[in-house]
Amino acid sequence: MKLKYFLNLGIAALLFFSCAAKVPVETTNPANFKEIVNDPATTLVDVRIPEQFNEKTAKGAINIPLAKIEDNIDFFKKQKKVVLFCNRGVQAEQALEILKKNGVENVYFGKTLNNVEAIQKEK
Repeated sequence: MKLKYFLNLGIAALLFFSCAAKVPVETTNPANFKEIVNDPATTLVDVRIPEQFNEKTAKGAINIPLAKIEDNIDFFKKQKKVVLFCNRGVQAEQALEILKKNGVENVYFGKTLNNVEAIQKEK
C-alpha cells in the first residue's frame, strides 16, 4: 500500500515538474482574427522553407523561413500586424515564440497554410 502511494506521488511530482518547465507562448488570437488576416496592412509570413513556399502559399504572403526569423526582428517590429503560418503550425508557433521573446507584439498565430487560405476565401 505504501509503495503504491509513493509511486503515485513520484509520478505526480514528475508530471508537475516536467510540465511546469516550459511556459508556452500565448497563441490565442483575437475575435477579429479573420479581419486581421484579410487586412491589406497585415503582413502574412510563411515560415516554411523556400522550396515549400515556391510550391504554394497564401495570397500576398512573403517567405521568411523559421531559420531566418531572428535575423529579421527589426523588419517584424516595423510591420503593423503580422500573421505567421506554416504546414502544421509547429514552426509558426516557434517563430511566434522567438518574436515575442524579442519584443515583437504585433504578431499573430495563423497556424497553417490551409487555415490562412480558408480565412482568405471566407471574406
